[in-house]
Amino acid sequence: MTHEFFNPVRSVYGAGALASLPQLLAGRKAVVVTFPEARQFGLVQRLQDLLGDLLVGVIDTVLPNPDVAELQPLYEAFWSDPQGAEVLIAVGGGSSIDTAKALMVGTESGRFKDLIAALVAGESFVPARLKTLIAVPTTAGTGSEVTPWATIWDRKAQRKHSLHLPQTWPSIAVVDPELMLSLPASVTLQSGLDALSHALESIWNVNANAVSDTFAVAAVQEIFATLPSLMQQLDDVQLRQRMALAALKAGMAFSNTRTALAHSISYEMTLRYGLPHGIACSFPLPMVLQRAIGQDPARDAVLAQALGPLDSAPQRLSAFIEQLGVRTCFSDYGVSDEEAQQMVAHALTGARGKNFIGTAQKEAA
Repeated sequence: MTHEFFNPVRSVYGAGALASLPQLLAGRKAVVVTFPEARQFGLVQRLQDLLGDLLVGVIDTVLPNPDVAELQPLYEAFWSDPQGAEVLIAVGGGSSIDTAKALMVGTESGRFKDLIAALVAGESFVPARLKTLIAVPTTAGTGSEVTPWATIWDRKAQRKHSLHLPQTWPSIAVVDPELMLSLPASVTLQSGLDALSHALESIWNVNANAVSDTFAVAAVQEIFATLPSLMQQLDDVQLRQRMALAALKAGMAFSNTRTALAHSISYEMTLRYGLPHGIACSFPLPMVLQRAIGQDPARDAVLAQALGPLDSAPQRLSAFIEQLGVRTCFSDYGVSDEEAQQMVAHALTGARGKNFIGTAQKEAA
């Protein structure tokens, strides 16, 4: 059996990497896409000082979990006047990068509803206009800086859309752990557990390959070794750097496999119960691991590399997550046993749920 690993994103990482932006732009004009607090933190001023005349606009209204109602006016305003920018620079967590991915692909009409209509219909969409994306994550977890996927939420319709095109890969990821030093404990934890979920989800995955496994195992081991210490020393740049690199490795892993059952469960938990994404996709990990063990000897071997002896791995994974203050049972979030069973059954039928090795085995039986 042959495998293929593909990731076209140039990664620039390390303390101070942000200073490379002018060189990476190579004379091209740019618009920054970021979150509202970026001005308060002095990040927008820093980017203005760094980029000078190359920076022709700042969009700093990105909110968590970008929704169609928020994205539509933003998208249409941008494409009505892109200000001559060739490049979008997304600075922030997954929401900022996802927003920039939506903005970078222009419809013929310039209307956002045409993009959403194509996603709803499952039709192929070839952008009429396109911007280059440089992703600068300020959290260690999303992996969005090295993947082509963006999640667009529709809270009114209680659904989510996944935007993923050949054109939505970032061109460059700039990973600077110094940008993460001001992250509060809650965001540090949520993003770190998100990265853990990405790594594990890429292992118990029908699309896994030897290269994605290498990245995933390294990420799991580094997160186990680093995240608890980081939660006690949020201002330690070396620990921030280790977590940033672990999250980057996890992103590289699932950039080729996509996610699986835990993420499929998480979408409903976010929509119905308002759980932050990093918590929603990590609390079910021990349960999903229990389901994964024994499904495929090859996958068991990789899981054992990442987690140690599998006979006690679910309990140790649960203990790791719970020592960080995150409960790992559905009932802890107000979900009854019956509702949980229905939610898992439904999640297994979703696009991400079908990536889970247990689903594949069941369908093959």
